[in-house]
Amino acid sequence: MRVLILGGTSDAIEITNKINQIPKIHAIASWAGRTKNPVMPLNVRIGGFGGVPGLVEYLREEKIDILIDATHPFADSISWNADAAAREVGIPRLLFHRPGWEKEPGDNWIEVENNREAAAILHKQGVSGQEQVFKNQIKRVFLTIGRQEIEAFAHLEKIWFLMRMIDPPAVDSKVPWGEILFKRGPFDLRGEREIFTQYDIDVMVSKNSGGNATYPKIIAAREMGIPVLMVRRPPLPPGEQVKDVEGVINWLANRYR
Repeated sequence: MRVLILGGTSDAIEITNKINQIPKIHAIASWAGRTKNPVMPLNVRIGGFGGVPGLVEYLREEKIDILIDATHPFADSISWNADAAAREVGIPRLLFHRPGWEKEPGDNWIEVENNREAAAILHKQGVSGQEQVFKNQIKRVFLTIGRQEIEAFAHLEKIWFLMRMIDPPAVDSKVPWGEILFKRGPFDLRGEREIFTQYDIDVMVSKNSGGNATYPKIIAAREMGIPVLMVRRPPLPPGEQVKDVEGVINWLANRYR
């Protein structure tokens, strides 16, 4: 049996390695190649497919029996392509969907649909007559959304941004005023506290990615009373879902034992 795992996350690495330990199952992981020097499992192909037609062609040529979508929760376009391709080829598709973070007592979240809405809220803080979301004037923001959508904040010239990412933004990207911090998770609570203190952060912008690797920033913001503009997850295609790595293994075992 041949399984294609659409990955790019630490969960996908674990899933691929565990599936390859199962007799008679061969797992291939696919990474989009957007991150330089990524941590990857064995049996990896790098690069996109070229939309639904390209993925359909690959599934047929490689005689893939099962498609597992273990991409990032915000890689929704890939998930929709995977759904369409699996239906066209006629193979099962499983979505690995790790749970998002839940708001807890002490959290001060302002939930938004996307980064543009988050930027609009920050912009309103400096406009006279607008309803104020935050108690104090926002001067310094911790931007933890990666590198691909930072342009949404580039027009906010009165706000200084600390932008954490793994790789540099594209050469032609409009980068907000501030500093870029190149770091790869997982992150620890002590380090996150130090960032908020050292850079005198007023607000954090975060995607609700879920998982443990970056959750310490949420704890630190809670402890320090720092508001968080939390970007909600985009809708994903319907179908069979599991929320943890063990669920993937059990799904395979129950379906093909």
